[in-house]
Amino acid sequence: MSSYLSQVTPGDEQVGGEVDDPTVRRMQALISQWEAEADQRATFLSCYLMMTRNMLSAIRQQEFNDAAWVDELLHRFANYYFVALEAYEQDALKAPPVWQVAHNAARQARGLPLQELLLGVNAHINYDLVLTLVDMLQPEWENLSEEQRVSRYTDHCHVNDVIGGTIDAVQDQVIEPAMPVMDIIDKVLGPLDEKLVSHLISGWREQVWQNAMQLLQTREADERARFLHQVEDDALQFGRLIT
Repeated sequence: MSSYLSQVTPGDEQVGGEVDDPTVRRMQALISQWEAEADQRATFLSCYLMMTRNMLSAIRQQEFNDAAWVDELLHRFANYYFVALEAYEQDALKAPPVWQVAHNAARQARGLPLQELLLGVNAHINYDLVLTLVDMLQPEWENLSEEQRVSRYTDHCHVNDVIGGTIDAVQDQVIEPAMPVMDIIDKVLGPLDEKLVSHLISGWREQVWQNAMQLLQTREADERARFLHQVEDDALQFGRLIT
């Protein structure tokens, strides 16, 4: 489907204790490196690490209909981030354009930490997640019953609840230390600001599901390529609004 597509092996876990997961370890190592270098890309990745840990916890606690499927989805999704990052590090122009925007803005510190975070979230959800869902659903979709398809969608939607439960901690632990004015906003608005961000991301993820369904139903290669190009253009438009 794309040269950007890559395979990933799901991570390992130690149930009943701290998660021992290669994706988590890789994120931690990059965050430590970037924080030492004052590289603002640590902002998005710190938030992504918190989200990944909460997702792994939700999977272990059997919050999803199909925990194994969600676990594979989680790690395959993370791999898209790492593949884009590796491409950017080798030659920025080889990375997907929507990731070029996010990485350039963070490295050059052109905006506020909240903008840098949202640019990463935009690239990863509005572009990477579409590809990830198609990776996961295409081999099985024709053979799934309607009930099984609904179950996949229900698991996709439950991720929104995990995101919603992570946003307040992200603001307190990552955004406010880097951007103290957010503490004032948080005190003035109370839970309203977290709800607004959660609503934005939930809306993005609903459109992502619809985009994945469109790709699953599109058989002709050129038409699929055109639609995927439109998906990335839409993500780039969001990025321009954020900046």
